Amino acid sequence: MVYHSIVRAKVRQAFAEISRGNWQAMVDGMAPEFTYVFYGDHALAGTRNSHETLRLWWQRIFRIMPDPEFRVRDVVVAGWPWNTTVATSVEVRATLPDGSRYENVMHQFLRMRWARIHEIRTLEETGALLRALDACAAAGIAEAHAAPLTDLP
Repeated sequence: MVYHSIVRAKVRQAFAEISRGNWQAMVDGMAPEFTYVFYGDHALAGTRNSHETLRLWWQRIFRIMPDPEFRVRDVVVAGWPWNTTVATSVEVRATLPDGSRYENVMHQFLRMRWARIHEIRTLEETGALLRALDACAAAGIAEAHAAPLTDLP
């Protein structure tokens, strides 16, 4: 289906933009009301429902790991423009302060309506992520151990 091909291309383009440091394009693609959940108990975890908190979260990611790279492995799209479901598998890489490489796989589940993202749920292998955050904190990046940025009490 042509629509599914367009959505797959846009998802790949969004991750390429983020890898170039342009995370604002992703924030701009969110609906006025949305939910973004990153599972876990760490500095990147939490639930965000506002564009401002999502911006702060992306800024945090780039302060902790300034050169993240996202390589899309799979994009699965189902539904129509008024109710689209997207599932992704993405390789995540970054250079840690000690020069070692962070490598992980992230899975996301998205819900879209009329080209706007209403829901994102992100799951990344927590053990590898926690080790990377620990390495960043040990190198003096205190924010790597900060409380999650969330809009929920």
